[in-house]
Amino acid sequence: MRVRALLCFLSLSVVGVPAAAVAADCPGRPDALGTSRVLVVDPLEHARIGTMQYHETLPLQDHEVVLTFDDGPIPPYSNRVLETLASQCVKATYFLVGRMSRNYPDMVRKIRDAGHTIGTHTQSHLYTLGRMAPAKAHQEMDGGIEAAAAALGNPAEVAPFFRIPGLVRTNVVEQYMAQKGIMIWSADFPADDWKHLSASEVMKRALTRLEQHGKGVILLHDIQPSTALMLPRLLAELKRRGYRVVHVVPATADLPKTPTTPDQWLMRDTAMAALRDRIPLPPIPPRPRAALPVAAPAADAVDVVPPIPSRLPNAPATQPAAVPTAPATPPGPRAQSNDVTGSIKADAAPATNANLPKSGIP
Repeated sequence: MRVRALLCFLSLSVVGVPAAAVAADCPGRPDALGTSRVLVVDPLEHARIGTMQYHETLPLQDHEVVLTFDDGPIPPYSNRVLETLASQCVKATYFLVGRMSRNYPDMVRKIRDAGHTIGTHTQSHLYTLGRMAPAKAHQEMDGGIEAAAAALGNPAEVAPFFRIPGLVRTNVVEQYMAQKGIMIWSADFPADDWKHLSASEVMKRALTRLEQHGKGVILLHDIQPSTALMLPRLLAELKRRGYRVVHVVPATADLPKTPTTPDQWLMRDTAMAALRDRIPLPPIPPRPRAALPVAAPAADAVDVVPPIPSRLPNAPATQPAAVPTAPATPPGPRAQSNDVTGSIKADAAPATNANLPKSGIP
């Protein structure tokens, strides 16, 4: 039944019937944000996306957003994120750490059963892949894929999507993923939730950056308490401002890619580059500090920027050269930093409901 419903949702969305798909997927919730459409992509044609680092990004329309969650799964935060997404019939893309998949296989299956896309994020979330012997780096990348596949019981249910820990680009990663036909996901903007900001501040940064260019792939962490706290308000605000959530899945023999044109894969707003330059590169942060409180924040607790009118430039963008199947990273400045997005240390013990603190959330 679950598979049949998902296939129905995919078919409706691909042929351009988003309203019907949302109504069918969220019975009794006409006010829900929902998932407006499914975007089917071919990793062999578009090997790397996300304008924080690459020329291409997903071919989204104005006011479309893709939600992504890194570093999980981990209770209780991942559970609450899943509950919030389900309450609004929203689908997202997860990038799971292998050792977390090994520790919490039931949670991996819950993510799958909820209809979300499951990508991977290496076995141990190390930032030193570029300094390892290639064989060891390959093992770290493969380990994350194998752990997710083991939890799911079916390797075919792991999407060929990968996000580099900390977004630290290196040739050994990009070449190996290209050889394996796996799409590398960067992002178009983060919400800085790994910095242990308050829920209000995380939401404010997410909306500010989204409003600056009207669409994009947002990077979040489902293991962060601030993210779990602010997500219900964020989804409500996206609905109020007219944003639509897009669910991304890989093309298969039975599910053809969504037709697109090359220029649709380019972010036309030059403000993205300026925003990227202003995003600081933090040190590796500690693990989440607190569990979720019983009560949600007050309705007036989140201070967000007002909506910015939608706009897309009229001038056509210049299309860059096609990305080869397995190229080396071009020479020049590269994001070789300690960490851009990470939230867990490689040597940290798994967190559980028993050993997580119960108060003091920022």
